[in-house]
Amino acid sequence: MHKLTVLGATGSIGTSTLKVVDQNPDKYSIVALVAGSNAQKMAELCLKYKPKYAVMSTVEAERELKAHLDNVSLDIEIMSGTDSACQVSALAEVDMVMAAIVGAAGLLPTLSAVKAGKKVLLANKEALVMTGQIFIDAVDKYNAELLPIDSEHNAIFQCMPEQVQTNLGRCNLAKHGIQEILLTGSGGPFRYRDVDTLVDVTPEQAIAHPNWSMGPKISVDSATMMNKGLEYIEAKWLFNTQKDQLKVLVHPQSVIHSMVQYKDGSVLAQMGQPDMATPIAYGLSYPQRIQSGVKPLNFAEVGELTFLKPDYARYPCLKLAIEACYQGQHATTALNAANEVAVGAFLANQLQFNEISAVNEKVLSKINASVSSNDVLDLESVLELDRMARNYAIEQLRE
Repeated sequence: MHKLTVLGATGSIGTSTLKVVDQNPDKYSIVALVAGSNAQKMAELCLKYKPKYAVMSTVEAERELKAHLDNVSLDIEIMSGTDSACQVSALAEVDMVMAAIVGAAGLLPTLSAVKAGKKVLLANKEALVMTGQIFIDAVDKYNAELLPIDSEHNAIFQCMPEQVQTNLGRCNLAKHGIQEILLTGSGGPFRYRDVDTLVDVTPEQAIAHPNWSMGPKISVDSATMMNKGLEYIEAKWLFNTQKDQLKVLVHPQSVIHSMVQYKDGSVLAQMGQPDMATPIAYGLSYPQRIQSGVKPLNFAEVGELTFLKPDYARYPCLKLAIEACYQGQHATTALNAANEVAVGAFLANQLQFNEISAVNEKVLSKINASVSSNDVLDLESVLELDRMARNYAIEQLRE
């Protein structure tokens, strides 16, 4: 029986994780649940899974959760804050941590799990976007096991030889006959829309992803393809790629989740329904496989599969992210921070859709002019740079 902490329990990845646990009740039990501010949903999860610990992001949400469970006889320690999330990520009795808190907020609890030597199911791409080599070095130093959960990285992982799978962050792709990684993305809901009309996109339109069920922030990132840009950066660190070994390909149907091309001309692709329960189940059970609750593909119903080169005029955020990937840790950290602020402003109707990339570009330019990658060599520097970039982004919103 594997014991699990779920970071981001009330979000889309957390929900899918618990769905897989439900499919395999004899294999997994929940020790701790960590969530943001949705106390009502967390209360429902506590009643169902009876964890030992429940952690909310704020004191207010903690009080609300306690009120929901006040008349229920459950032995659950309810806490709040980042320190508490870090604590339940490092519990001695926990052997797996699902890292699925969206954005920079998930960084410290994820690192806490790494430093405790856990099996870390990484769905929080920002951990690698923000800390890169620091994160990879920590995995190695503390003998943690890293399993990528993003559908694309999990697909790539499944198409790799075992020698790469067990040496993430330090592998040599060429040595194992790998020519390049093809990172696929749907292109979001606006892949065929006139670029000149993107200024009119509303938050409701942007979060209506045609293939995947995701939270609002990730859905907007998919629409701008910033999500693919962040995944590009994550793939660079996970698979230790050189620039010519990693490419992005638009695949509207989201049936092929990514591909690996070998030097003999072979291309291995991982295919399946656009359901996060599949990569989660593989991460939970690796190297075995378990029931995920996802129905298999019916190839007679799939129809045609199409592929396009990404259009940077339509997806300037993707171009920014790829460029930042090779500018250094300061650039990727700053871009992620600026984007979180810009997307938040867009969702609050304070910024137009096409202005997200403009804010990101201005912040990135400002950081590049004042900071070098050599200045971001430890976690404290990363967190300070993240704070600076957010302040710059907020300044841009006021202009």
